[in-house]
Amino acid sequence: MDRDIVQNKLESLIRCVYRIETKTPPSLESLETDLDIQDIIVVNLERAVQICVDIGSHLLSASKTSSPVTMADVFRDLSGNGIIPADLAGRLARSVGFRNIAVHQYQSINWSIVYSIITHQLDDFRQFAGCVQTLLDNS
Repeated sequence: MDRDIVQNKLESLIRCVYRIETKTPPSLESLETDLDIQDIIVVNLERAVQICVDIGSHLLSASKTSSPVTMADVFRDLSGNGIIPADLAGRLARSVGFRNIAVHQYQSINWSIVYSIITHQLDDFRQFAGCVQTLLDNS
């Protein structure tokens, strides 16, 4: 495992979360009507999910386990290897579904789901970063 790669990706993840936090509008209605904020939020959510997948894939490639088949499997495998808790793995695996919609079907995004994510679930990314940082600190 290349610690510098993982550390740089963790910094990028935290930057994405910060951008989302600083651009989160005060209401769902504000999000639904502000196209610029929608773009900033969605791009940074996409990036955050992708960065977590990239970090997880990098960590798993250093182990002797088989490669995950899907992006969601990365999180399940991280949990199976004791790197992240199972409940976090489940939530992050579901975030891959959002990422896929955002990347491939941008027009069909449900903004109430996005608003719920940005107001209630950003801690999932912080918890993931904390687990990875703990792994780095202990290795």
